[in-house]
Amino acid sequence: MAIQRDDIRNHATELYLCGGLRALSMRKLAGRLGVTAPAIYRYYASKEEVLRDIVREAYRQSATYIYRALSAATPLERFRRAGEENLDFALTHPRWYEMMYLSPERFGWSDYPPEVAAHAHATHQFWMDRVRECVDAGYLRAEADIRDVGMTMWAHSHGLITIYMRGLLELGEAEFREVYRASARRMLLGLGTRKLLSETRESEGALQGRGAETDESQTTEYTEVYG
Repeated sequence: MAIQRDDIRNHATELYLCGGLRALSMRKLAGRLGVTAPAIYRYYASKEEVLRDIVREAYRQSATYIYRALSAATPLERFRRAGEENLDFALTHPRWYEMMYLSPERFGWSDYPPEVAAHAHATHQFWMDRVRECVDAGYLRAEADIRDVGMTMWAHSHGLITIYMRGLLELGEAEFREVYRASARRMLLGLGTRKLLSETRESEGALQGRGAETDESQTTEYTEVYG
């Protein structure tokens, strides 16, 4: 039976997430795949190498989603698109998403291996760049440290996704997407400038003119705060 790296990664991820390090061994992995252990060793020298490859691949796949945002025309559009793409990645590949955000100790590492750390750093830098260009374009307030703003937004997004993925919200996927978007909107407006508020109101006003619903009370609330 021919096996591929994707098959090994997928089964290894399931074994690990269901039972931790003790549940993942080359022998058990081979059994799941219906092959002998030597067949696995042709691809990986150890289960530690398998885990490194899984996390590295999770970051790589995530990048194929969020980097699509770079095709958007403006900083604000790129920021919003990146959030949508990140949500799509998490809901399409929940196992990979979970593996990306486990601490190194969970894998038996004292720290992230260099190749994994490089991917994590690139992902972090991508989000900081989206925040920075929104600040530079006048959409986000500049009085706070950009790193703090980015961390606040990331924690908000990651927290909502994690709560949903753990089954703590009694919502279907479509409902959760709406909840996520509405919550992200409130977060963005709360950190935004008058310019952001003005353009958001104009955009939503155009949608309303085509029959879409908007939250007028919320728009009024932010108008009172930012003038």
